[in-house]
Amino acid sequence: MKMTFLGTSAGSPTAERNVSSIALDLLDERHAVWLFDCGEATQMQMRKAKISLAKLEMIFLTHLHGDHLFGLPGVLTTRSLMNNQSPLTLIAPKGIKQFIETVISISYSWLTYPLNIIELEQDGVVFEDDSFCVEAKLLAHRVPCFGYRIVEKDHIASLDIDKLRQDHIPVGSHYADLKKGKIVRLDDGRSINGYDYLGQQKPGKKLAILGDTTPCEASVVLAKDVDILVHEATQEDALADKAFVRGHSTTIQAANIAKQAGAKKLIITHISPRYSQRDNQKLLNECKTVFMNTDIAVDLATFEI
Repeated sequence: MKMTFLGTSAGSPTAERNVSSIALDLLDERHAVWLFDCGEATQMQMRKAKISLAKLEMIFLTHLHGDHLFGLPGVLTTRSLMNNQSPLTLIAPKGIKQFIETVISISYSWLTYPLNIIELEQDGVVFEDDSFCVEAKLLAHRVPCFGYRIVEKDHIASLDIDKLRQDHIPVGSHYADLKKGKIVRLDDGRSINGYDYLGQQKPGKKLAILGDTTPCEASVVLAKDVDILVHEATQEDALADKAFVRGHSTTIQAANIAKQAGAKKLIITHISPRYSQRDNQKLLNECKTVFMNTDIAVDLATFEI
């Protein structure tokens, strides 16, 4: 599992940063890619990062401000121009269905695949299957804005084949029962406890990708004990008042959320256009005064989870 930042600027693109979008590479886990936010030129950034639209399975939008949304029509319609037939699920705050229907209609575009639109109006689990669970919570921004907690379910413990061989336990249909921890009786009369031959259960990964927000309790809950927290840090600490008025957080505030939540790593993004890449170290140093294991996202940077 890895995460690529396709855009890291707040509000508008700059010469160095595109606007918000993150691709979550789940090719090893489910042969798919998930997208979080879709600012303008997202599909161009995907091309640069060699991320295939054909593998796109789900899109999660935090909110409907343009810098998180305006790349969506291009992504959806280009996917159709590729004659892609695989279903796509779009999860976003209420209003997204009207936006998509309007854009498709007045641009005389079309979709060649089923598009399942889920509109968010309240907190809750928005996706769950045998391998992943995604929970959304309303944050504190100027418009309805959600953060997402993505949890990979623990991997089922595998059988210790070497130990089975050492104990001369033959291969057979009873392996399925042993893997479930059941007791089986072999043809030679021995009773075998499956738990004695199971390796350690491997815990799944946890991450939180938050939308625009001032510091709030929902952010702490979503980020509880995650491997990676992605949090906006639109302004430096000296501009805390400006950040608050516009519904944003500062470097220090993002770091405090990571610390309160017990996150293992913080990545800050959604950087104001007032800052160039030359300011990255200054912003990063502010975070590290509170939470040492912090990184700052730059466009096309990839992080292993």
